[in-house]
Amino acid sequence: MLNTSPHTFSRIRLKMRQLLLLNALDEQRNIHRAAAALHMTQPAASKQLKELEDLLNVRLFERLPHGMQPTLYGKTMIHQARMALISLSLGHEDVAALKSGLTGQVTVGAIMSSAMTLLPRAIARVKQTTPLMRVGVDFATSNILLDRLRRGTLDFLIARVGERDDSAELAYEELADEPVCVVTRRGHPLQRAGALQLADIAGAAWVLPPPGSTLRHRCDTMFHRAGLAPPGNVVETTALLLTVSLLLQTDSVHLMSLDIARYYAGLDLLAILPVAVPVQMDGFGIITRRNYLLSPSATILLDAVRAVAGEIYPEP
Repeated sequence: MLNTSPHTFSRIRLKMRQLLLLNALDEQRNIHRAAAALHMTQPAASKQLKELEDLLNVRLFERLPHGMQPTLYGKTMIHQARMALISLSLGHEDVAALKSGLTGQVTVGAIMSSAMTLLPRAIARVKQTTPLMRVGVDFATSNILLDRLRRGTLDFLIARVGERDDSAELAYEELADEPVCVVTRRGHPLQRAGALQLADIAGAAWVLPPPGSTLRHRCDTMFHRAGLAPPGNVVETTALLLTVSLLLQTDSVHLMSLDIARYYAGLDLLAILPVAVPVQMDGFGIITRRNYLLSPSATILLDAVRAVAGEIYPEP
């Protein structure tokens, strides 16, 4: 939990100008250019940096003949200073929004499966009570979203957390598993074949994610374990719209998240093949940064995500 006691802040005694100076020094790597960027004199900037180094009792930058290089301590403080400046900027935006009659802004990152079912319902619920809240949604893979969360450009995620991700830095709250299925266009010849086995679809034309992705690896492993060669007639893409377009225009098949498949089946565009698929993606959930206070707007949306998840997903 974030320590916000008066004693902590009086002990740290960081100045806003010092936070700005750390950020400017990281960008400029030169005390003269950093001072100019902040409309300070070079002696004033040097004094601010020395005061900060004395306060922390460490050297934050190595003074080199042609510039400055942050030490390990410097890199740590630069990261924390940048996060603090981002938080203050977002706080200013929230206050300005409240003053103008709006209710603030939240930006959430989401993987595609949650974006098709969970997130739209949560946003719709929030809009019923706070219609002027500005909601931004960023779609990407989990590793890209995690990087953006760490940099402070996203409030929270609905995504997966990998084994290598720092559990001390991130808080993860699992919502659901993600089973997959095989889909085709409606009217595909395989739809009339009745119950299918993997051998019946191994030789089909496939649309799959590229090698190196988790789903492609598990797909190939599935066929190997069944004593079959993985599909050879493959179009490789991660673009969902292209995938759906290819499925509608060809006799290709595709391994897809069950939630996404049900969405397109409900639109009468795709159909789920009656074949058992012993493959499942890792579970996904809510990911936040530890020791980071969410804005009121982000908290409202996060509460709605939890409520909707409790309605549409079984207990993980």
